[in-house]
Amino acid sequence: MGCRVRRARADNPQATSRVQGGGGPRATRGCQATERKGERVPPKTDPSPAEPTGPLRPAEPREDAEPAASPTTAGPTARAAAPAARATAAGDTGRTAAAEGAGAAGIDGAGRPAGEDGAGPAPGEGAGPAHGEGAGPGAEEGAGDGPSPLRVLLGYVRPHRAALFSGALLSLVTGATGLALPLVARRLIDNLSEDRPIATALVLMSLLVAGNAVLGALGGYVLQRTAESVVLTARKSLTSWLLRLRISAVDGTEPGDLLSRATSDTTLLRAMTVQTLIGFGTGGLTLLATLVMMGFVDLVLLAVTLGVIGLAATVIGLIVPRISKASKRAQQSVGRMGAVLERVLGALRTVKASGAERREERAVHAAAEDSWRESVRSAKWSALAGNTAGLSMQVAFITVLAVGGARVATDSIEVGSLVAFLLYVFYLMAPIQQVVSAVTQYQVGAAAISRIQEVRRLPAEPGALDAAPLPEAGAAPAAVAFLDVRFRYGPEQPYVHHGVSFTVPPRGMTAFVGPSGAGKTTVFSLVERFYDATSGRVLVDGRDVRDWPLAELRSAIGYVEQDAPVLSGTLRENLVFGAPDTGEEALAEALRTTRLDGLVARLPEGLDTVVGHRGTKLSGGERQRVAIARALLRRPRLLLLDEATSQLDAVNEAALRETVAEVARETTVLVVAHRLSTVTSADRIVVMDTGRVLAVGTHAELLAASPLYAELATTQFLATADLA
Repeated sequence: MGCRVRRARADNPQATSRVQGGGGPRATRGCQATERKGERVPPKTDPSPAEPTGPLRPAEPREDAEPAASPTTAGPTARAAAPAARATAAGDTGRTAAAEGAGAAGIDGAGRPAGEDGAGPAPGEGAGPAHGEGAGPGAEEGAGDGPSPLRVLLGYVRPHRAALFSGALLSLVTGATGLALPLVARRLIDNLSEDRPIATALVLMSLLVAGNAVLGALGGYVLQRTAESVVLTARKSLTSWLLRLRISAVDGTEPGDLLSRATSDTTLLRAMTVQTLIGFGTGGLTLLATLVMMGFVDLVLLAVTLGVIGLAATVIGLIVPRISKASKRAQQSVGRMGAVLERVLGALRTVKASGAERREERAVHAAAEDSWRESVRSAKWSALAGNTAGLSMQVAFITVLAVGGARVATDSIEVGSLVAFLLYVFYLMAPIQQVVSAVTQYQVGAAAISRIQEVRRLPAEPGALDAAPLPEAGAAPAAVAFLDVRFRYGPEQPYVHHGVSFTVPPRGMTAFVGPSGAGKTTVFSLVERFYDATSGRVLVDGRDVRDWPLAELRSAIGYVEQDAPVLSGTLRENLVFGAPDTGEEALAEALRTTRLDGLVARLPEGLDTVVGHRGTKLSGGERQRVAIARALLRRPRLLLLDEATSQLDAVNEAALRETVAEVARETTVLVVAHRLSTVTSADRIVVMDTGRVLAVGTHAELLAASPLYAELATTQFLATADLA
């Protein structure tokens, strides 16, 4: 069968000419091929998202891109009409996560499941805009708009308001019993001075002391339990959001820093709940009640006390802003330390093999010391505020003692009244400390909430976390088409795809080949909708992937990544990870198909053997076979294999190649490969370079029609003698 290849014009290297050939289920074995006139541009590597340099912030919306040109390759006949807004890149990828999910059932305007009890702030609180791709860290602090930290905290507290109210009520009753003690003490002293019985006063004082202790302990337990529940709510809400994040947002951040926000920052909400919400409320009310009782005893001494308290409040007011800044820096330094440590532990083998332990130790220690310095600075200002409050009470006591003694000497007040007032001064110390602690802890908690909200402002995927049902056995295979797709990872990044167009009909195997950085893996990322195309359209079954419910789209796809990740847990848990309802018969068949049955027989606990963190107890080839078996158990309509057999020996690779060929008879298989055996058995081959499709055809056709493919075949696939 002959091929007629038309060269693409040099002034339009994106144009893809069609090559006439026979039709049929093998997707026109007659090739499609395009070549650019002139020398080939050297390959470029795929750009990666920028490293984080500051607080997390969503990316700026993409600028408008060129209108998508008419595709030069025919798409599937069942093509769905795309929304008009997709004519520009900004009109599509700049959508917010909330807008994307507005039509999805069970999703509120902030991108969270509607009606999720205790999920955190109410809809609209803290979700913020969630732009398209390329989200990553911002450059400035404090740029995030949104609800105040107190409003966010109230959102987390809302599901536990009954328990919180009970604890607050117990605290108020405890304070009330304490307020009665000085009055009983005054009565006891007056009775002593007048030789009256004191038994009743002693019994009453004993009951008040005992009741105060019991109620205080009970109230403290209820409040601490409620605070732990608030932390749990915040952690569940934040981790749910983390699982919804777009891949672009995760790629632009440090995992260690995200972990710090979900663990360390949320822990600070515990003290914020008790000391800020309850401490300020009960402490403030107790303070007012105490001042009223002090005024009831003597107004002159009350005026003296208020003068001292006012002076202390002025000093504390100057300290509070410094606490806020220091607390924010301290939490950021903890996140940086977590990121550095995660970086080292994630590549510990490389660190040891490179003899870099001492250098990395210095880096981790430097991060720890930075965290220490910032935390000490925060503690310094907090301690200064607390000591200022304590000092004011001591000054107030001395002043009241002097002025009160003079008033007793002039018979202006009784000795019992002075003793009662001094007891109130002592009692005043606790609510003042509560209020000061509430103010300082609010600054610490506000810094933590600010970091939590930075994560909540990162772009999230539309739809709920629930997975869609997997395809039934024998479900129709999927068709895939790229229509003039342009893509880049961010507004400042170079384009990875430059008008990529190709079609893949249902069934059969399509291989993607090309130099490193050609954009092959990016094809899979766009099909899975880990990223959205900047312009152009990606179709599955003739329907733009952005029109698919995300869970339904991914349920139809089986994906084996380049590094074939294996999760911590047992071998069984990893195999059924994508299909939890898999039966024993299907599992046994997958083990035989991927030649894992021998491995299972050798393992001490069979399928229930723990494979270690990231599958460290398995070899690279075994991890790849586990990943392939995991994908096959999903009964995918579309199977994506990204260098899925690169670490297999020849025997296992040959067996799995036969398995994939058999699967390709019933489903659609897309493969990124460099091995000749995989490429030559493909029904069609897509040759890519620097983000462009240069040629499409079979192995034999491309050897004759594509100089790049012939070069790849010579250097990567075949010995020179094999080409003769």
